[in-house]
Amino acid sequence: MNQPHPRDVLRDAQGGGIRIPVCDHYSGVEQRMKKSLQLQHEMTQEFGTCVFDVTLDCEDGAPVGGEIEHAHLVTELALAASPDARVAVRVHPVDHPVFQSDIAHIIAKAGHRLCHIMVPKVESLQDVQMGVDAIDQQGAKHLPIHVLIESPAAVYRAFDIASHPRVQSMSFGLMDFVSTHGGAISSDGMGIQGQFTHPLVMRAKIEISSACHAHGKVPAHGVVTEFNDIQALQNAAHTAAHQLAFTRMWSIHPSQIRPILQAMAPSVSEIEKAARILLEAEKAQWAPIRFDSQLHDRASYRFFWHVLERAHLTGAALPSDVHRYFE
Repeated sequence: MNQPHPRDVLRDAQGGGIRIPVCDHYSGVEQRMKKSLQLQHEMTQEFGTCVFDVTLDCEDGAPVGGEIEHAHLVTELALAASPDARVAVRVHPVDHPVFQSDIAHIIAKAGHRLCHIMVPKVESLQDVQMGVDAIDQQGAKHLPIHVLIESPAAVYRAFDIASHPRVQSMSFGLMDFVSTHGGAISSDGMGIQGQFTHPLVMRAKIEISSACHAHGKVPAHGVVTEFNDIQALQNAAHTAAHQLAFTRMWSIHPSQIRPILQAMAPSVSEIEKAARILLEAEKAQWAPIRFDSQLHDRASYRFFWHVLERAHLTGAALPSDVHRYFE
């Protein structure tokens, strides 16, 4: 008799049902968008799985003016992407004059090629529903929504926003969050050090991460603008993942992608331990086992299964005995 898959045995694991790449790469300039899609294809071939999403940006990462023309360009790029591509689009906020035209053009023509839509500057559950309604009117009821939390009011409502069934992931918009405080938070709060020390910024990150985990959604840490400082980026990504429980992070430059993957990946020893415990659990038909003088049962098996899933999503090397779990 075939052994059941760990994902089926441990399917009641909270938050275990959403498996998307741990890196989300943003680009809004034509040549950079094309290069990002090519890099995604090359790294998918290298790792055997897609390790980062490409989000084509119609908002802050795109040139000002010519919004309609840019929406046409984004649509063409999404349609031309390789079949294995994971392509998303960040549209304008729901109260922006071109939001409806963004949705009408991009979703109507390329909705079937997108993995999700990012809706920025979401302030409430009502904003989420407005975005969902607009997308559904274009026949894309399958399309998940990612939302960007960028203000104190949105942070206050983070748990409500995360509860919406179409919300798959919530991201933190650091620079807009700091700016909305009207100078009460200094510019240091946007920097590589200040964003991990200022109490209000840290509170916002913790609220967003906690809200996502409470509703089984994916918390995504925002950008690090110092893209030339790879060590600083790795430190930020490691802190976001291992202290603040973010399971995804934005990239704004190709050089940031691999450091984010490495920082978000479990350690070699964690991967090996998780594999050994799950293989022993499988032999015991998922009954409790004794491993290194400790008792393990399905409660801890869920934890170790998530370790292996995260390793796979980051392209980390897996022991050969567990490759079959991800075929």
